[in-house]
Order: sequence, then structure tokens, then C-alpha cells
Amino acid sequence: MPLLEINGLKKSFITPDGGTHCVVDIAGFTLGEREQVALSGESGSGKTTFLNLIAGILAPDAGSLRLNGADMASLSERERDRLRATSIGYIFQTFNLLQGYSALENVLLGMSFGPGADKPFAEMLLRRVGLGEKLRHLPRQLSTGQQQRVAVARALANRPKLVLADEPTGNLDLANAREALRLIRDICHESGAALLLVSHDRDVLAGFEKVQELAKLNQATVAAQ
Repeated sequence: MPLLEINGLKKSFITPDGGTHCVVDIAGFTLGEREQVALSGESGSGKTTFLNLIAGILAPDAGSLRLNGADMASLSERERDRLRATSIGYIFQTFNLLQGYSALENVLLGMSFGPGADKPFAEMLLRRVGLGEKLRHLPRQLSTGQQQRVAVARALANRPKLVLADEPTGNLDLANAREALRLIRDICHESGAALLLVSHDRDVLAGFEKVQELAKLNQATVAAQ
């Protein structure tokens, strides 16, 4: 059984004029355990909505989305939150770090939504991403690349089965982008997590053995073209 299996997934939003705009319409998609896949997606292709549906942040209008055997669409909001906290790590383009908390505290807070804080493991993750000397630093005291490393450590904090990455190198220069991508892929491989990464960066996409075009999967995007 695939780790992630999607069938007939649809999501629409109400437009300002009261109409309906279909953003996601994906007939089928699967991702195996430990598999690493990149989705190429330009602005407006529905990539963030798609990832948010997988993460259970948004509820679909139709279709099934099974993660590790559980049908996300049939779960209550509380149950989706629990599954997300224990099975999914999310790396955002904007990092989403809490500015008043240290690097270590950001990772520990991420753990609080799952099994609970594990300080030794949090410290180990930050050392693994090269921040062992900056555990007490606030985000503003870190470079952009270092903040992304904190975000990577936080995403892996609850030992997820699946890591979602939404344009994770979009705010980094070329050197830091390459390093961040290598780090994300290596740590996912070491931890046994599958990786689903969305990017429009050709350099990022070129590093993956398996790349799919989101526009071809998403019938809503095709219909809009």
C-alpha cells in the first residue's frame, strides 16, 4: 500500500463575485514510503492548496486522500490535526519561525503538537543541521540559510512519515539553496521519511530522480489554460 494515495481530489473557493473557482482537481496520485518526489509548479498551479490538503490544513470538497492507511477526508478536524502532528512534517518557504523563541524552542514547540517535547532529540536535530552552537539564538540572530535549517529540524522533530516542502529554497541564494536541498533530502533519507517537494526552480528539480508536473496532474489548471 502506498504511503500516500489520492483519488478524485477536488477543492474550490468562492470568488469575490460569488462564483466558484476550482483550484485542485487531481484524479490520482501516489507516493511510496521513503520515496522522494518533486512536483514542478508555477504560480497559480494550486501547489500550496494541494500540499495543504495533504497536510489536512484544508478539507477537500470531494475525493479521498489516504495517508498511512487513514482517510484524511473522513476524519474530524481534531483527528486531522493529530494525524498531521504525528505523521507529517511541513517545510514552508517563509520558514514560519516564532520570532520571540530560540532555535531550540522553535523545535520543541513543534514537538508539543505531537508526542511531546524531547529536548535531547531536538538538540541532536539542530546539531545535525549544523546549528549546534546556535541553539539559543533567536531567528533574527540567524542568517536566512540558518533559519531554513531550523525549519528543517522542526519539520523532522516528530519523526514524520511524510515531509512536505513548499518552495523550501525560494528565499535562499543559490549556494544556500543547494545546501538546504541536500540537507532536506539527506535527513529525510536518514529518518526514513518520504519527501514531496514543490518547486518551480529548475536547479532544484534537476536534483530529483522523479519529477512530475503538477499542471498535468491538476485538471483544474489544465481547464484554466
